[in-house]
Amino acid sequence: MMDSELAALYQDVIIDHNKSPRNFRELEPPRREADGYNPLCGDRLTVYLRVEDGHIREVTFQGSGCAISLASASLMTEALKGKTVNEAQALFTQMHALLTDRNGAEGDVELGKLEALAGVRAYPSRVKCATLAWHTLQSALEGEHESITTE
Repeated sequence: MMDSELAALYQDVIIDHNKSPRNFRELEPPRREADGYNPLCGDRLTVYLRVEDGHIREVTFQGSGCAISLASASLMTEALKGKTVNEAQALFTQMHALLTDRNGAEGDVELGKLEALAGVRAYPSRVKCATLAWHTLQSALEGEHESITTE
């Protein structure tokens, strides 16, 4: 994809998911959950998971933050529903590489709309905004209700 096409996709997807975040609600217990905080930007998120038989049956989030943080969480919830825990771990690894590595993500997982988040690499101060939901997901997958921080 050309740089101008990626920039336009990045902007459109971020705006859409910020204005209308998907899966923005609390899950009823029983559930796994984790809280995340980005002190640099003030983003605060709680990620909720319902995991049954090794599959993510539901994934939602609540919180407040910048457009990138909310859009990343919204995109993440869409991408993870129905995946196995192992597939979610692989997607976390690929997304971390996509957001932090100049060479981007390489792997077997099709990223789809998540690729739009690659545009955040052009703004190093915003990488923590985009990764907050993913690190919070990791904590929820591990079943530890501990608050995580990007610092």
